[in-house]
Amino acid sequence: MMKSNELFETAKTLMPGGVSSPVRAIRPYPFYTASAHGAHLTTVDGTELIDCCMAYGPLVLGHCHPDIRAAIGRQVERGWLYGTPSPLEPEMARRVIGAHPGMDMVRFVSSGSEATMAAIRLARGYSGKEDIVKIEGGFHGAHDGVLVKAGSGATTHGVPDSAGVLPDLVSHTRQVPYNDPEALEELLSRNKNIAAFIIEPVLGNIGPILPEFNYLREVREITKAHDVLLIFDEVITGYRVCMGGAQAYFGVRPDLMTLGKIVGGGLPIGMFAGRREIMELVSPSGPVYQAGTFSGNPLSLSAGIATIDWLDAHPDVYAQMRLMAEAIRDSVPEDGGGQFVMLGSMFKYFFRSEVPTNYQEVKECDTEAFGRFWKKMHHVGIFLPPSQYETNFISAVHTKDDIERISDAYRQSLGP
Repeated sequence: MMKSNELFETAKTLMPGGVSSPVRAIRPYPFYTASAHGAHLTTVDGTELIDCCMAYGPLVLGHCHPDIRAAIGRQVERGWLYGTPSPLEPEMARRVIGAHPGMDMVRFVSSGSEATMAAIRLARGYSGKEDIVKIEGGFHGAHDGVLVKAGSGATTHGVPDSAGVLPDLVSHTRQVPYNDPEALEELLSRNKNIAAFIIEPVLGNIGPILPEFNYLREVREITKAHDVLLIFDEVITGYRVCMGGAQAYFGVRPDLMTLGKIVGGGLPIGMFAGRREIMELVSPSGPVYQAGTFSGNPLSLSAGIATIDWLDAHPDVYAQMRLMAEAIRDSVPEDGGGQFVMLGSMFKYFFRSEVPTNYQEVKECDTEAFGRFWKKMHHVGIFLPPSQYETNFISAVHTKDDIERISDAYRQSLGP
């Protein structure tokens, strides 16, 4: 088998930048994974790494979980694409709706990006208004209307806007800082053409950046007062912070939500859900068009159902993952040069003297220091997302030994 550097040299001649997503563009070359099991990756170079990236969040049950593998295998025997409805769709829909009070109906799509794009279109169709508001640094996928001061790879590479995005489209996207309800109130007071406010309740693609006390409740009150739909983008937080996502964790009900990642059990999926009177506008029952050949894919649904059922049968897992993240936090030296932030199984070490609370403060982090830290962690066998602007994740299958090794690595890599 070719080594990682050889594979990358070949890939650069065949693929833009040699990768399928910008966040994978590790310098001088990314490692290539040969296999993965539990909380560990094995590279084509023969290196074993403890995984704290977990495919950027979906693998809450780790790699190759036996329940997920069995569910996929059973479905493969039945067929993996029909082009017709399958019994798995209402089965999954009942689970999602049951875990999210206030969400009456759901539509399955193929990715988180597709889910947010459709939710925004639906909000415009329902309200008859044209503009949307997003959070500075919030990432809602790679479609045109939301690639304005976006997080994820766009932040890492210093390109918050993208070439090829029409100025006319961007003109309908407004922005406000996270944790600043006054800015939202001011904007909605002077602009009556806003259909929706879309927000990651916890900023995941530059974080985690946590909501300050009562912030999300204030957002809910402000949007209601101005007749603006509130969309919670829970592609990252859904089934990650608890069974009902951030809306259950913080006790705030949006009008629409989007999900992805974990609900596919490691396979591609997305979905958007909302109140019945809004969702019934989606075609074929209403005039807001949305369609996709792979929507409701039976393989993704079978893996997602197995994941949700496992989480539902193991309610203590969220507390266990939180304790694992806390153990890592407690290993960090006080004079490490930054701040450790966590929520449940989501965590990050920010190279900044104070905890960042919004996009502008995250941009003040010392990315060169992070780069040195990342290399040290990788050298001792810990794989973290290779960006200051991406969340780290713990899974249900990280062991006590894994956590001790991660903690030791933090202690050594941040120490004098």
